[in-house]
Amino acid sequence: QVQLVESGGGSVQAGGSLRLSCVTSGFRFGGTCMGWFRQAPGKEREKVATYYTNRGATYYADSVRGRFAATQENGKKVIYLQMNSLKPEDTAMYYCATDPNLLWIECRDIDEFPYWGQGTQVTVFS
Repeated sequence: QVQLVESGGGSVQAGGSLRLSCVTSGFRFGGTCMGWFRQAPGKEREKVATYYTNRGATYYADSVRGRFAATQENGKKVIYLQMNSLKPEDTAMYYCATDPNLLWIECRDIDEFPYWGQGTQVTVFS
């Protein structure tokens, strides 16, 4: 059973940093497409980043490129979203997602994932 559990959200002042974690289980972690998404109240869901485990990031949204970085921890089935220079417009619920059946070349452009976590709230105040 695929499970994704996010954590690490919170409230932070603009300019600060947070690191979100996504603990995974129930599927082959190595060589898997993972995604980070966010959704603010009243707005559409936005794809923030995609990451192919053991190969690296495959996509960053323009709104976060250079400030956010998706990574993984070697030996653990965990991916992270390091968020620096946070802005009030980064305030949203953040979700991780996975599709274990995608190839690396497909990971960049995928928007629909079959498996999702419950989300973690990030609030950035000015």
